[in-house]
This record gives sequence, structure tokens and C-alpha cells, in this order.
Amino acid sequence: MKVSIVGTGYVGLVTGVCLAEKGHQVTCVDVDQAKVDSINSGIPPIYERGLEDLLKKHIGGLLRATTDLARAVQETDLSLIAVGTPFNGREIDLTFIKAVSREIGHALRNKPGYHAVIVKSTVVPGTTDGVVRPILEEASGKKAGIDFGVGMNPEFLTEGEAISDFMSPDRIVLGGIDKATIDQQASLYEGFPGVEVLRTNNKTAEMIKYTSNAVLATLISFSNEIANLCASINDVDVVDVMRGVHTSRYLSVDMPDGKRVQPSIVSFLAAGCGFGGSCFPKDVKALVAHGESMATPMRLLDSVLKVNEKQPAKIVQMLRKHFPSLRGVRVAILGLAFRPDTNDMRESPAIPIVGELLGEGAVLTSYDPAAMEEAAKVFKGQPIVFCRGLEEAIKDVDAIVLVTRWDQFRKLPGLLKGQRVQPLVIDGRRLIERSSIARYEGIGV
Repeated sequence: MKVSIVGTGYVGLVTGVCLAEKGHQVTCVDVDQAKVDSINSGIPPIYERGLEDLLKKHIGGLLRATTDLARAVQETDLSLIAVGTPFNGREIDLTFIKAVSREIGHALRNKPGYHAVIVKSTVVPGTTDGVVRPILEEASGKKAGIDFGVGMNPEFLTEGEAISDFMSPDRIVLGGIDKATIDQQASLYEGFPGVEVLRTNNKTAEMIKYTSNAVLATLISFSNEIANLCASINDVDVVDVMRGVHTSRYLSVDMPDGKRVQPSIVSFLAAGCGFGGSCFPKDVKALVAHGESMATPMRLLDSVLKVNEKQPAKIVQMLRKHFPSLRGVRVAILGLAFRPDTNDMRESPAIPIVGELLGEGAVLTSYDPAAMEEAAKVFKGQPIVFCRGLEEAIKDVDAIVLVTRWDQFRKLPGLLKGQRVQPLVIDGRRLIERSSIARYEGIGV
């Protein structure tokens, strides 16, 4: 199938390279000429594990990038809208969605034949039918359901694992205004045999996406609330508590060979210094705001957000137990991205942690395997040293704060072993075995 994808951010570009890998002819569209040039050169504008390899494999063949949206729509059978929908404090901002819908509508005006327009951006229930469809009809002068289709196909991609998530999906949700729209999408995903496909209307598809993220965010905040209580009780460690919870039959599966395995959702029942990224904070806030607009307060999700907002401060509180004043204290921040295997710093817990430590006069070094360039932009002009490696970051420091769960940080005990003066290690992700560190503090201890 010939597919145009409007928006070459995290979702759009990952979708593009993966559909090309499945044999589709893909045209990625973006207004940023520099970004388009980078993609056409085989250089992804974002870091995502496995993305560069697939981009280099297909660019110039099954995949190309352009700024010419009208031509891309004219030459394809289906368009995916994958532009950003930031939360502005009151509601999601549909500026980009509206602009792209209008451009696609104009392109459809003179295009013969049927074309499906599918929203892949995360939008609150009612957006595809109530915002996108009317704009498309007005701009094209045509009728949805007759001349073109309108659908909603949410993404379920985890940053750092997005390529594998797309290529091996656990579900495919196809929303549409009619059977023709859904059938057109189904043709796009024929290369994913054995995957459960849910056919539904657009509002339900939109709600599935928000609910999926809200469930996972709730599990994280629940775990952190339990961790904070454990930290107030002598001789209780949240890691041990959660291990006892995880072995429940509700959260594990007995295999035919007698072994018990845990599903991946259990990883969200682990304590840490808070969730971040482009999805969980934005989507939960948007769902709470949408509930309020519908006169349906989302009290549980509001609490999820409040727990998460306070969690990074736990790191600084642990430091204060050992250093009454943080002025002049040398602290290494390990991990700046909101999670491993990505360079995305949006809503990262590292941001408030760094801000508070700098505000109290701490002297900071930092290291992240992928996010150093992004971090330099986020902390531009602030007195934080960006190091080239783990060893450099932790040299001659008084304390180490582990913020992101990068695997290479597991080397920390070996690097510290034998040092005459042992720094305090604040484990914000419970990645390191407590007994392997001379001076250890961690979430939920």
C-alpha cells in the first residue's frame, strides 16, 4: 500500500520505517526542511534503538521524506496524521491537528478516488469525529463516508522499545466512521498475522489509548506511594514488598513446565523517582481535564499526578539526611532521559531534581548514554557539567544520584569498590543491589 505519514516525530518516523520494513511504500511529510533532509540522508532526528538501522535500510527505496504534503496525499492511498498534541494546561492543543487536516482536505479536493485519513496522534474522545472530519469536509468540498474515510488508529509504543513494539504488537485498534475506513486500515496491517485486531468507532479507539496509558501511570504512582510508606517503617524495603506482590497468581502465569513467569505489566509495579516522557504526564493530565469538561471529576487520576509530581523531591530529601546543607556538595546525576534507550527528556524527573539541587548550591556533574545533547538544550546556561562517560561523572563526588535505569549503571558498585572515600549513592530506580554499595539510600527503604 502507498502511505503518507504527516509528522516525523517519535510516532511518525517509527511508524514510517516499520511500515516500510513490512513492504509498504511510505512518504513521510514534515514542514521542517532540515528534518526532512536529515531523514533523506539516513540520519534520524531522534534517538530510538534500532531506528537508524531501519531508516538507512529503506530510505531512497520504500521510504522517502518530503515537505510537499499535497503531492504526498495525491500519490498515496491512505494518510496517517502523527503530529504533536501538547497539553496547554487546560486541554490538548489541536493547532497542528487542525492545520494538517485542512491541508489534507485541500489536497483531497482535486484527488480522484477514495482516500482514508487516519488520526494516529493521541487525541481526546470526539476529536476525530468532531474536529478532524468537519475540517476535512469543508476543505475538500467532499463528504466523509462517501468520498473519503476518517479513522483513528492509536499507537502503543514504548520509547526505547518502539521498533520492537511496532513490529510485534500486542493489539491493533482500528477506529473508523464506517466499514470501508476500517477495511482500508486492515489492509495496511495485513502483514501482522496472529495479532488481535479490534474494530471499533473513533471515540472508543481514542478512549482506549488514554485508558491504556492511565492504567500504567496509576500502577507507577501506586507503587511509589507504597514505597514512600515503606520508607517510613523500620526494616521494610519496597523491593521485598513488591516481590511478594509480584508472585501472586494475579500477577504471574504458571507455564506448562511448572515455571511461573511474570507479564511485562509487573515492571510498572516498581518504585522509582517518578514517570515522565511525552505520553504519561500529558495524557493523564488531558484525561483529567477532559473529565472535568464533561462534569466527571477524575479523582483517582488527579491523585496519580499529584503523587508523581512530588516523587522527584524524595531524592533531594534523602540527600539532606546526609548533608544538612547542599551548598558546595558535589553530586553526579546519572541518567537525564526519562527512561533508558531514548534521548527524550520531556517531563524527565531529572529536570526538577537538577533544578532543586542547583537552587541549593550543589555542584553538579552528569552523564546519560544518549541524552547529553538534549540535556544541554534543556539546561542551557545552567552550571551543570556534562561528562563523556560514567567514570568521569562520578570522579571525586560526594554523592551519586541514579535517575534513569540504564543497564550500564549496574557497573557502579565495581567502579566504586576500593575507593578510599565512598560517595553516598541515591538509587532513584532501585537498580543497584543495596549490599553492593557502602553508603546507600534508595526509594522505598
